[in-house]
Amino acid sequence: MGPLRSVVLAGGGTGGHVYPLLAFADCLRRHDPGVRITCLGTPRGMENELIPPHGYDLRQIPAYQLPRSVNMNLVRTPGRMWTAARAAGKVIDEVQADVVVGFGGYVSVPAYLAAWRRELPMVIHEVNVPPGVANRLGMKFTKNVAVGFPHQPSQAESLRDATVVGVPLRRSIAALDRYALRNAARAHFGLRPDLPVLFVAGGSSGARSINLAVSGAAKELARNGVQVLHVMGARNEPVPIPSDLPVPYVTLPYLSEMELGYAAADLMLGRGGAMTCAEVAAIGLPTIYVPYPHSNQEQKRNALPVVEAGGGLLVDDAELTPDWLERTVIPLIRDPQRLYAMGAAASAYGRRDGDEALRSFVIEAVAR
Repeated sequence: MGPLRSVVLAGGGTGGHVYPLLAFADCLRRHDPGVRITCLGTPRGMENELIPPHGYDLRQIPAYQLPRSVNMNLVRTPGRMWTAARAAGKVIDEVQADVVVGFGGYVSVPAYLAAWRRELPMVIHEVNVPPGVANRLGMKFTKNVAVGFPHQPSQAESLRDATVVGVPLRRSIAALDRYALRNAARAHFGLRPDLPVLFVAGGSSGARSINLAVSGAAKELARNGVQVLHVMGARNEPVPIPSDLPVPYVTLPYLSEMELGYAAADLMLGRGGAMTCAEVAAIGLPTIYVPYPHSNQEQKRNALPVVEAGGGLLVDDAELTPDWLERTVIPLIRDPQRLYAMGAAASAYGRRDGDEALRSFVIEAVAR
């Protein structure tokens, strides 16, 4: 098998689908600057804000929300699904794709259907348990399934034969040396170099319950010399932070350069999204996980293995109060030895090479 000449990448809607897609695209381009990379997206997804600025060709196709159960009737019935698949197929034909790689989200379904009709190799990358509905449908058409975490094959029957490759991470994160960048990162945010930093971020859209709990603990954290770097989330109403605190408490609506937040931090407080879990484990950042409560608990399943490995703590959203934060964060963040041990445990669980491992898996799939 020669080098990949043309690759179609499908994944959209949320950062959890788009960020690994971008990291994988960057990996392909690093190995071969001449490879043709075409990304499929929908008009409404986050991919529109993220993919074109990275210099990749983004083609929009119609995509439709799927019912939660996956069966072949779902494939046969809706005419609009075939309309979307035809649009995806036109792109695949035009760029003469060697392979379709899907990361989930509704836009992946038409790509999978179009690849299946053409008997074109396809690879699915999945980071959640249970798998998302789009990838569950794609798995009916291919055995080339890669997953991000070692716990997934044992927790989902549909992933039993999947290959663990890790999660493709942006180079700025995969290559991050937190300690080397720490002082520069703190200076960037206006934080003091000599006091510990709690980094708070509730995922790409933020988390109001986390925001309220941390703002409620702000005075006590500050009184104990704990600085806070708090990403509120662009879609959240900002919560008021007490003024006149004795140490910096920096708020941002959104942070695109997450590596700077990670580098500034001694400890993180966040949700349990797959990308967050993959990134903080890879770089060895001790984290308190507060999984999103209104779902099928996949965030708890994402976070639990790294917590059980010693790399973090887990707290239910309902139990996250200002009082809990004061009792937990202040002694932990002032204990450098415990933080170091947690960071080492996290990085032993995490991996930084998901992009390279997925590339090898895709090349093998195409060769087969």
